[in-house]
Amino acid sequence: MQLRVDQQHTRVRWTLDPAVRHLNHGSFGAVPVAVQERQHRLRAEMEANPVRWFAAIGERVAEAREDLADLLHVPHGHLALVPNASAGASVVHQSLLGQGPVDVMVTSHGYGAISAGMSRLAARTGGRVHRIHIPLDAAAERVVDLVHEALTRHRPRLLVIDQITSSTARAFPVGEICTLARGLGVTTLVDGAHAPGVLPDPVVREADHWVGNLHKFVCAPRGTAVLVSRDGDSLHPVIDSWGAGRNFPERFDHVGTLDVTAWLVAPFAWRHLDEEVGWEAIRSYSAELADVGVARVADALAGLVNDPVPDVGQPVGPMRLLRLPTGLGATREDADALRVPFNDEAGIALAFTSFEGCGFLRLSTHIHTTIDDLDHLATVGIPLLHRWAERREQGDAPTQPNHFKEEA
Repeated sequence: MQLRVDQQHTRVRWTLDPAVRHLNHGSFGAVPVAVQERQHRLRAEMEANPVRWFAAIGERVAEAREDLADLLHVPHGHLALVPNASAGASVVHQSLLGQGPVDVMVTSHGYGAISAGMSRLAARTGGRVHRIHIPLDAAAERVVDLVHEALTRHRPRLLVIDQITSSTARAFPVGEICTLARGLGVTTLVDGAHAPGVLPDPVVREADHWVGNLHKFVCAPRGTAVLVSRDGDSLHPVIDSWGAGRNFPERFDHVGTLDVTAWLVAPFAWRHLDEEVGWEAIRSYSAELADVGVARVADALAGLVNDPVPDVGQPVGPMRLLRLPTGLGATREDADALRVPFNDEAGIALAFTSFEGCGFLRLSTHIHTTIDDLDHLATVGIPLLHRWAERREQGDAPTQPNHFKEEA
């Protein structure tokens, strides 16, 4: 395979541990050296004169916010900065309190933290939670039909739907779904946590509210996300500060004594990758490498797993799903318990997920990923997982995160 950004991507430097194969960019991202240095200079400025820094921070956040709105092709008055997608969802959640019972609709693919917040919203308001079961392999048309039928039958106040799912690494046709929901009078919140950097135009303009993380594929420092709303008049920061009396989105620019240097350098992170490599090349490289990874890891799983590459209906960009050996990751807790011991034993940072009682590994690549990383997963990581599955079959079930640690 000839990778199209072999020369350019080496211009972007990272501080990732070279002893670890980093195949889980989609969870926490990675911050290039140049972006870290820019943030360090801002932090030094903050610490040199905190009084002056915080007196002017609202204006600087507003400048970064408007810069990001331009990069995302969103009107300035519709985008606010928030710490992460879950925080943005909490803002929407909070705006619906005190308005009577709020029925919420989520899908079986929803991100756990956001779905939990919506369940709490329903409980606090005396509403109900409706959960739509969407088969893993459902094509776009089938997804639209299932959601439309559920919306028509239950008429919830709020529909929460993923643009790219975390646990199943697939896309949903959110634009069409939001249009249908609007016609039924249902408010929509699109969880676009994985969309920026993966999709050329990630913001879903048909949605009432859209949240997206910039610390994942855009490689901004962690704690950087955006909330885009058609009408933000009812939206307020979860924590009030001196900007509380301002209009949306200006009131989100004032966050007291929080360190928002991550927000200030987010536009630089976006442009740094674009100038050094180019977003089209990044997306192409990452997707092609993910395809190579699927093929090589599937070969390693052959004979150990039936149907190692599940049909996810709408695969997307640099994220791919493969089945784990039987017995591993059957619940979210079991899947999460694999991450640290696998990192320590195999030297691979990887995501493990669970969906409907089945365990999966999730690849997510970026320009720091190499074919050697994927070969290491196939030749070292998969045999290790197979040994762990055999131990589970023998009744040696894990109870602690380090339970799987190999004996010397």
